[in-house]
Amino acid sequence: MHPMLNVAVKAARRAGSVIQRASLNLDTIRVEKKKHNDFVTEVDRASEEAIIATILEAYPKHAILAEESGAKGVGSSEYEWIIDPIDGTANFLHGHQQYAISIALAHKGQVQQAVVYDPSRNDLFTASRGVGAFLNDRRIRVAKRFMMNECVIATGFPVTDLSYLDQYLGMLKDVIGKTAGVRREGAAALDLCNVACGRVDGFFELNLKPWDIAAGSLIVQEAGGIVTDFTGEQGWLDSGDIVAANPKVLAQLLHLLTPHVAK
Repeated sequence: MHPMLNVAVKAARRAGSVIQRASLNLDTIRVEKKKHNDFVTEVDRASEEAIIATILEAYPKHAILAEESGAKGVGSSEYEWIIDPIDGTANFLHGHQQYAISIALAHKGQVQQAVVYDPSRNDLFTASRGVGAFLNDRRIRVAKRFMMNECVIATGFPVTDLSYLDQYLGMLKDVIGKTAGVRREGAAALDLCNVACGRVDGFFELNLKPWDIAAGSLIVQEAGGIVTDFTGEQGWLDSGDIVAANPKVLAQLLHLLTPHVAK
């Protein structure tokens, strides 16, 4: 395992311990509302602090981009860690075990290392660019299905910015009509990992943040999948508009989604 990936795994497991201890007493957790349907808890912050402390202990000069504490040292280092301390906070608060820690390391703007850790299941997804993607040390690959009427597609609803809702509903209607089903589980990092290991055949969502998708996207790519924006281009990390699937499914999914982009 790459030394930097090893540090990310160590950080994720430390944060996972924080989260799982807190999950035993959900009714005592303090919650703040950042904006419509966007919440932060003391557990998010404690998880993030554990991750950042572990990373900076090993690499004190690296930059950090984290969901709760923002950017630190960005522009001062070729290395930037992109962190989501709990992807799926609403799920966590409801005791719905679909949440994860997402940690990516970018070098000169390109993600090189990725960890997504599901502490409730003790599932550890990892990837290093050019080396492959793994679930608990077992190599994973995207599904081989290519007939859209046999495919299950994961997605995420617009919940914080409803200006995207009409556009999204058009996409959703077309995808539902052409596939075996659509799933919305509320944690984009895990949705991407589920694409990577073949549990679902594709994923799409609008207006995500870098910390939601940086790690999961590399895991998909290293599992043999393709990641693009809704026009098939590579601006997804900046725009937050993302599509991920195996090559044959991706082309068909884009055919359904792209007509709604200009509307």
